[in-house]
Amino acid sequence: MKPVTVSIDVAQTPEQVYDFLDVMAHHERFTDHYLTGWHCSGPRRGVGSCARVTAALGGVRTAVTIEVVEAEAPRRIVERNVSAAGRRLAHGTYGIDPLPAGGSRVSFTYAWDRAPLADRLFAPLVRSVMERANRTVMRRLAAELARADSVRP
Repeated sequence: MKPVTVSIDVAQTPEQVYDFLDVMAHHERFTDHYLTGWHCSGPRRGVGSCARVTAALGGVRTAVTIEVVEAEAPRRIVERNVSAAGRRLAHGTYGIDPLPAGGSRVSFTYAWDRAPLADRLFAPLVRSVMERANRTVMRRLAAELARADSVRP
């Protein structure tokens, strides 16, 4: 299946964005519209930080394990996602690039490494649902970054 990529421009520097995204528990604040029941484990941040969640998309609920497998400050964080009882394996990659006038462009790419038959049969619909959910994630991330920025001394 073709990956889905969404992005948003934010006022924060790449370092500020990375520092926020690097903490796995922060992700609940901008993804809880479709990822619920967050249980974090492992280190608080960086490679090895992990969360178990329930994803509810397109009327289907499934358990998902998310683990950070690569981290390159302040540019990139890669998460491995395992769901559908191991039949779905994907990677979510946050890219953080500086903008010429200041701030950052934050992108998120969800790429399937392995997908259940139903996902493959309905790939255009599955991709559309993921894209819509992740566009909402990006808007909510921007709001959380602005909120975090407003409380910094």
